[in-house]
Amino acid sequence: MWREFGAVYRKELKAYFISPVAYIVVALFVGFLAYRFFFDEEFFIYDKADLYRGLFFHLERWLVLLVALMGMRLWSAEYASGTIETLMTLPIGTGALVLGKYFAALTLILVCFVGSLGLPITVANIGDMDWGPVIGGYLGAFLFSAALLALALWVSSLTRHQIIASVLTGIAGATFVGMYEIADKAGPTLGPILEQLSLASHYQAMGRGVIDMRDVVFFLSFMTFFLYLNTQVVENRRYR
Repeated sequence: MWREFGAVYRKELKAYFISPVAYIVVALFVGFLAYRFFFDEEFFIYDKADLYRGLFFHLERWLVLLVALMGMRLWSAEYASGTIETLMTLPIGTGALVLGKYFAALTLILVCFVGSLGLPITVANIGDMDWGPVIGGYLGAFLFSAALLALALWVSSLTRHQIIASVLTGIAGATFVGMYEIADKAGPTLGPILEQLSLASHYQAMGRGVIDMRDVVFFLSFMTFFLYLNTQVVENRRYR
């Protein structure tokens, strides 16, 4: 299992970095964060070495866009190019295929976050910054991305059209983010349910540096659920 996983992981990771895709994704992500941070007037108005407003506030919306764009090449690209048939005949377990693809894409997201570390380092040199909220914010953003990526992987396995996979991932991701914003208007019964199901509600507390194990468990459960669904879809395709 682990040897098969390693083979798929290396293959997928190599596919990212031998093409300009990975470098473009990382450059755009880091460039956008830097532009948004240094041109965000709130950071300078508050005159405080704090990254929440300039970096982590509403970052989940942009992470939805990032993961939606990455979702185009997860499974849909395999369907469109015809290489899915070769994958299905390889002596590799379905779980290893799914996890190999997933963790390769997750590694690219991790590289994006590592590339943005220049921002907190710069802020720390400007003033006395508390690193606790920074660590919590990055952890929350990474777990949010990991959960959303599992959703994107499942959506991508449902269609051979890359644009459709990207759009559906964006819609689904925006829905799980938007639940938090409409929870207050949904009434005393439905409201708390929507808030608990929203990825944004669990991310925002961590974005402020509050690490609650209930939020961590939610992200891990969300991730596991959609990876399981993805495994079932690929398994059915392999043996039908």
